[in-house]
Amino acid sequence: MWKLWKELHLIGGLARRRSTVANTSHTLCRLFSSTVQTESEPFLSYDKDPAPAFMRDDVQQLLKSITRLELDKVFRKRSVKDNTVEYRFMTDEQLRRELLHSIEQAQQMLQMPPVVQEQKDSCRIISKDGALKSLSTSKFVFTDITYGLKNSQRSIVVRHPDGTLQEAPYEMRKRLNQIYFPLTGRSIHQPPMFEDVYLQRLLEEGKYEFVLDRACVQFEPYEKDYHQITAKVYHHVNESRSFDALRSTRHFGPFVFFLVWHKLIDDLLLDMIKQDYLRNGIELIALYSTLHGTAIDEDVKQTALQTQMPSLFEAAEKSVDELKQDELFLSIIEQFVNSQATKKVQLNLAVQAYRELAMEKLRLAQGIRRMHGES
Repeated sequence: MWKLWKELHLIGGLARRRSTVANTSHTLCRLFSSTVQTESEPFLSYDKDPAPAFMRDDVQQLLKSITRLELDKVFRKRSVKDNTVEYRFMTDEQLRRELLHSIEQAQQMLQMPPVVQEQKDSCRIISKDGALKSLSTSKFVFTDITYGLKNSQRSIVVRHPDGTLQEAPYEMRKRLNQIYFPLTGRSIHQPPMFEDVYLQRLLEEGKYEFVLDRACVQFEPYEKDYHQITAKVYHHVNESRSFDALRSTRHFGPFVFFLVWHKLIDDLLLDMIKQDYLRNGIELIALYSTLHGTAIDEDVKQTALQTQMPSLFEAAEKSVDELKQDELFLSIIEQFVNSQATKKVQLNLAVQAYRELAMEKLRLAQGIRRMHGES
């Protein structure tokens, strides 16, 4: 009996040892594979402060126009399904005022998150007091909880066990500010949804706006995590060409700015041509010229900067004048494609296909004009 027990004990020990080795090797493999994946992930950062360029009036005007204000998408029910419909009887004047009010409200809802430079964490040493060395093995954190101060202005310092008094690092400041003055929707610790595994799943499901909205609540625009997460979302949207998922949302402007800054606008320009958003294509080219200093005709830029009333109701067919203007836009896009684009073949084919279709529409519209006796 004793011999049998020793044999069982020996077998169990070997099994545990093998399990430990297997788990250790699996953990190491997973660790190294995760590291390799992180290093191979494409991440584009701003090489200089983008805020001065992003805050320019002409850049803001172009980004707002490219965003395309669509009231149905802005005021849609995103979380709670509501099948109720409200009908109102209005005069023409009341309808006009209601539309103007809706446009103003939609423009406020489409206010873009700022694009600023990533903030570097600098923990200034205030003093070194050797008399306090080894007084305690723990750090002491002192927080100014004066009411009415901005979180960025609040003084938070740390006394280290060696007697050094130093400004608190940013992560500690953010955590303490959230404890004393909590912001609605923000967690003290980073939510698991921003971890690579869960974030990738959300991106594959196309929940770009949800991720970006949550990032705006959880992080400040100058945080490193905010820059990395938004860059991953923008890159995935561009790779999957899911531009409509962000179009007419407050994130489309920063997304376009990101693509233009890093010269990645080919797929977006191709999408604009296919969806008959040629004016947006001209605005995109004007924005590219503004940020990178490429040559562009001044009349083209002025055309792109002309303020237009949002088209709430799309016309069934374009007029002759609009079709002629589209031909001018096509020539500008074609010139940009040949000089600056990287996907020249795809873009030129799209331009050629659009031009042939537009010529057919123009001949038809001119024929209808002649039938009605119009010149």
